[in-house]
Amino acid sequence: MLKGAIVLGGAAATPALAAGRDRTERWGVHEIVLSGPSTGNPIDDVTVSAAFERDGNRLVVPGFYDGDGTYRIRFSPPDVGQWTWKTSSSSAALNGRSGAFQCVAPSSGNHGPVRVTADGYHFAYADGTPFRQIGTTCYSWALQSDAMCAQTLATLRTAPFNKMRMCVFPNVPSVATNPFVKTGPGLHDWDPKRIDPAFFRRFEDRIVRLGALGIEADIILYHPYDEKRGYSDMSRADDERYLRYVAARFGAFRNVWWSMGNEYDAIKTKTVADWDHLFGVLQAADPHDRLRSIHQIIVYYDHRKPWITHASVQNGSAVTDDVPAQLHRSFALKPVIFDEVLYEGNSDKRWGRLDSQGLVDRFWHGLIGGTYVGHSETFNPDRNADFSWLGQGGKLVGTSAPRLAFLRKIMEAGPTPGIEPIQTWWGYHLGGKEFEYYLRYFGADQPTEWAVNLPGRDKDPRNTYRADIIDTWNMTVTPVEGTFRMAKRDAYEFHDPDRPTIKLPGKKWTAVRLVKV
Repeated sequence: MLKGAIVLGGAAATPALAAGRDRTERWGVHEIVLSGPSTGNPIDDVTVSAAFERDGNRLVVPGFYDGDGTYRIRFSPPDVGQWTWKTSSSSAALNGRSGAFQCVAPSSGNHGPVRVTADGYHFAYADGTPFRQIGTTCYSWALQSDAMCAQTLATLRTAPFNKMRMCVFPNVPSVATNPFVKTGPGLHDWDPKRIDPAFFRRFEDRIVRLGALGIEADIILYHPYDEKRGYSDMSRADDERYLRYVAARFGAFRNVWWSMGNEYDAIKTKTVADWDHLFGVLQAADPHDRLRSIHQIIVYYDHRKPWITHASVQNGSAVTDDVPAQLHRSFALKPVIFDEVLYEGNSDKRWGRLDSQGLVDRFWHGLIGGTYVGHSETFNPDRNADFSWLGQGGKLVGTSAPRLAFLRKIMEAGPTPGIEPIQTWWGYHLGGKEFEYYLRYFGADQPTEWAVNLPGRDKDPRNTYRADIIDTWNMTVTPVEGTFRMAKRDAYEFHDPDRPTIKLPGKKWTAVRLVKV
């Protein structure tokens, strides 16, 4: 029996069960709910999908089993207008069903999924709104108690973060630990062929709640730290089943990103060829074509492979200066997010005891290098990072978040689609957009003046700029009186001969911004 279509649309992506069943906003979720076989193992025994069509555009979307004889097919319409659909299934009860719905304009706050920009190095929502990544990591927050999850969401509501890295499989003590049906009391007593819909139903609720806050869910599909349960060590057939299931279940939510592995190279049961294969499976199972990455501990994956949309990198040293940050971008030839650069906190581990100034400093160096940086913190009375924001979420303790909120405002006021490194190899340490916008960040140095020498040649525009001095730690912007009118300095540089320098306060964490007037 066809139960009908429901809409998980709107800014909050909340199911609308009583009304609007024939209308779904653009980039929302149109869901078809069907009744079918419940005996045996429906996840393996039954296939179901639907072909969605509009004006010659056709997308085939796989469905999934949600328990108790219920099957769901979720589709996020990319364009407004009338869409029709028809199901195909190995079960007669699910096959040949059809219907239609109207895709309407998106509601306020719905900018669509995040994509890589045309220049290849930045991000924007589908409607063209720039996405300035200020991400954080809470590995198993979604697997904690409802009360703990609510606390995490309350923290995020006033935090600057617009992306959350989160694991499907637990990596620290958690309430929800069994994505597969248990067969006994031991950690290894579970059946990879029998996915537990209740676990994934609970997890998707957390994805939806992040979406309501405007936060991207960067879903980590595998990692090596699941307390010896072995979820990341499954056979190829079991991996394929799992990936197809999560793609069908989560892929229509517009705030979903895929991270194939966290510290993938520490999972010794999989080779690079295995990871390549799994990316192929995921890509084929995801008609919505969400962003895809993989994250290393030591051995870099080749981010130039076509199924990788952006580089997710662990490297704390690369963003202690803008030069190595820009170098990563040059090799990846794609957007780079340094998702792990050491963590602010008091952990007894060397990777979790960075001070807040050091973390904020890394964000600024990454920005000048044309890349993006990620946050997390490990504060815990017992110095145990498992029971911190990094591991379980909850409340933020550190002092970096307000400074990252300030940085995000600086980014949002900057050029579109994002900050570009400017002649990095010649030691300028400038980011921005040539001849229009410049940022110079001094980090831990404490200069008392800066020579305003900008790269430029004879045929380049010699513009006039206003300047601001930015205190990145105290979060102030102080305008510099007057303007700087550029003239030729030599064959390679412009300056203002009447104002060759800017006086600076001689403090750490200072930046200068020049904007064309």
